[in-house]
Parts: sequence; structure tokens; C-alpha cells
Amino acid sequence: MCFFYALSQSAKALKNRYQLKLDFDFELEPELKEAKYYVAGFDFPKMPVITNQHPDRLQGFTWGLIPGWVKSESQAREIRSHTLNARSDTVFDKPSFRNAIRQRRCLVPADGFYEWREVGGKKYPYYIYLKSKEIFSFAGIWEEWTDRSTGEVWRTFSILTTDANPLMARIHNTKKRMPVILPREGEGEWLRNGLSREEIIALTRPLEQELMAAHPISKLINSRTSERNVPEIQAVYDYPELEKIDGV
Repeated sequence: MCFFYALSQSAKALKNRYQLKLDFDFELEPELKEAKYYVAGFDFPKMPVITNQHPDRLQGFTWGLIPGWVKSESQAREIRSHTLNARSDTVFDKPSFRNAIRQRRCLVPADGFYEWREVGGKKYPYYIYLKSKEIFSFAGIWEEWTDRSTGEVWRTFSILTTDANPLMARIHNTKKRMPVILPREGEGEWLRNGLSREEIIALTRPLEQELMAAHPISKLINSRTSERNVPEIQAVYDYPELEKIDGV
């Protein structure tokens, strides 16, 4: 699955990477301009996305999709814990996602994500990224939900997941899943309106492992008392027991 990721690039880097409108930097809320070395889904953070509705803009949406049919704020807060991710093999069937996948798709910029490997009953954290170390896009879906009691509009998103490629199957070796990372040439297609179910499914295949890299990191990421939004969270950390298993 994908519950933790990073987006440490500057607003200018995002503008250049996605060829966005010139003045978008001034429209972003201050919190969206800050480097994020660690983002946790269950904190329900507001993060930058690019939607099919406004493909030339970066907008701040909250992670944890709230379907339009939700009736109350309490129901909205409950359901979003279960909608951080949407499985690509069931997304067309689940009531929470089936409208969004057809009509409301988005790019979720990132430069890495985190997953845990289980070895000998212990879990070891990894940082995963592109070998090029460039910004990439998760395939996302989005919704707008209006709180009828206040009139407030909540804009939310979910990240799609797919079967793990061999690299991710070795790391996420319990559930063997990974986020859908779109190849750069597929980003515009993901945002194109009118895609058929078959065309959408074709875009959710696992990214080739040859384009990806990963390394173990320290267990700082597990700490609840230390500051985790720091560059050091991504630093390589050596575990002798893993080196022995991997033959390093």
C-alpha cells in the first residue's frame, strides 16, 4: 500500500516539472510550499495535486478521499481512514471510488515513498525513489464533498495501488503491493477525459523496477517523539542482519 511519502522539492521545481502556469506559486498556501520529507496519510495532510479539471494548476487537496454521497462530517472523518489508497483491481467496483476513477483523476507529485520489509519477525523501513531522483507522479483520484451543515467544501484525494514489481515485492513482502507510479509519458493520458475502463486499467500497471531504487533507513520513521520531517529520515542505514541475508 502507500501511506507514507515525500515531496521535498520546491514550488519552483514543481512548476518547471509540470509546466504549470507562471503565477501558481503565489496561489499556494504557505504549508504547501514547505519541503515534506515525511508525509503520513493518517494525519490527513493537505498536499499538492494536479487534477484533470485544472491540469495547469497545483492545488491543495486533503489525503483521504471523501465520496460525494457521504451525509455528515462524522461519516466523512470515519471513511477517509479507509480511502487513503484505492486498489486498481477493484476501483471500478467500490462505491467510494467508482465515480471518481471515471471522471476525476489527478497526479500526486512525490519524490519518494516509504515501505516496510518484514524479516525474521521484524520490520525494517525503506525509502523508495526513482534512480534518476526526479519528481514523479502517483496516479490519484479526487472528489469534492460539501458539508451540508456548514457549506464547507472538502477537496480530497486517494492514491491508487497495484501489484508489486519484483523490487517492491522484495521490500513490501507481506502484501506485495505498490503505489501506481505513472511513467512521465502517461501523466497527460491519466488526466485526459473520456478514457475507457480498459485504457484506465492499462495505465495502472506496475512501474518497471529498473527505473526505481531503494535503501534501508533508520527507525526514526517509527518514532512518535522525534521530528520526522527532516532530510535525515531518508539517509541510508545499515542493518547487519539485512546485509547478511542480501549478501552485501
